[in-house]
This record gives sequence, structure tokens and C-alpha cells, in this order.
Amino acid sequence: MVDDMQTAASFELGEPALVCRWRLAGGRLPLENRHLRALRRREVGGEPVDVALVAWAKQHVEWTLPAGAARHPDGVLMLVVDTNGQAAMTVGPYEGLPDVTLRALGRRARRAELEGVETGISPESLWVVFEGTLLWNVASGAMPSGATSLVEDLAHSVGLVVRRREGLLADLHDGEVVPSEAFLVSDEHGVVVASDCAGSEGRRFREGLERLWEQTRKE
Repeated sequence: MVDDMQTAASFELGEPALVCRWRLAGGRLPLENRHLRALRRREVGGEPVDVALVAWAKQHVEWTLPAGAARHPDGVLMLVVDTNGQAAMTVGPYEGLPDVTLRALGRRARRAELEGVETGISPESLWVVFEGTLLWNVASGAMPSGATSLVEDLAHSVGLVVRRREGLLADLHDGEVVPSEAFLVSDEHGVVVASDCAGSEGRRFREGLERLWEQTRKE
């Protein structure tokens, strides 16, 4: 599936300014409303995403995604917006992460953090359990991505204490925070538990998201 905001014949995508990668399940987008809500809060070139683009994305997700995802029903929907505000959507296969150690997940979270500076929202974040509290690397006023907003809501629903900690990645590197467990929350990969720092909370969230994917496939 390749769609655009102009006609297919005239459309040429310029330099990407925003790339969103959203996991599919059974040819559908399980976190559709959360992803679109986060898209409305993102920025392109320092300006808020146009509401027309959000409406366009919603239309194509609802109308053309099932056919467009036929080859990769459990793949990844990629939305690319260029510096001129033009957009394209495509579906590709899902590829898991080759390295899921805490160090590797921390590097991904750092890259996502830098992306968030440019676009307003980080597509991935690192979460750790430390001294009975669930910490995640995000600025106090930053808006969460689609997947992150779900995990945050789930954490509150089960009574966990959640704290945002903007300097968490640096604190982990310096040894100021020594977590009992850690996991990455990603719009593309869901919840990825660190192989060398696994625990019950990360598994709980991973299983919860996997149940949502399975339910979506059955609908």
C-alpha cells in the first residue's frame, strides 16, 4: 500500500521530516486512536502537524489498510511526512530487534529521545523499576507516543507508582540508578523486556499488549 495526499502520478516525497512506524495485527492497527492522537501532537519543521494530514491518515487506515496490508498483516505501517508536509504510507514486514540487552535498548531510547526533540514525541522510551517505582525517560511536560500512553495507563490502573525522569539514561550510565528490571516501550516493537534485566512488570505489560494484538486479529 502506498498512498499520498496528491495523485499517485504527481507525488514525489521529499526529505523526510517525520517517520512513524506502527505495529499491525491481522492487517489492522490495534492502537489506531492512540497513534493518531499522538500524530496530532507531533511537529514537522517546528510546526504542529496539519489537521488535514491527520484526517488523511485516519481515512487511509480505515479504508485502504486491510488491502494494503495483505502481504504483511502482522507487519509495520510506516507513515512518512516530508519537509513540505506531504505524506506517504506503506506497509512492510516486521523485524524483531537482534539485541535486546539493557545497553542496546538504552541506545535505542537515546535515539528516540533525540527524535522527540525534533518532532515533539519520542516513538520509544526506556522504563525501569527502581526502588519500587516505575521510571521512564521522558521530560515532565512531553507527550507520550501511542504505545507509551497505553503502558502508562495500564501502570496506573494496577496501582504502580510511575515517575517521569528526563535524565534517566544518563543516570543509568553513571550508576545512579541500578534497576531491578528494564524494558523498552515502542510503537513498532511493543514492549521489549531487557534480556539481562528482566522482571515481572515488563512481562506483564508485554503480555498485555500481545493479548491486545491477538484480540485485534480475531475481530
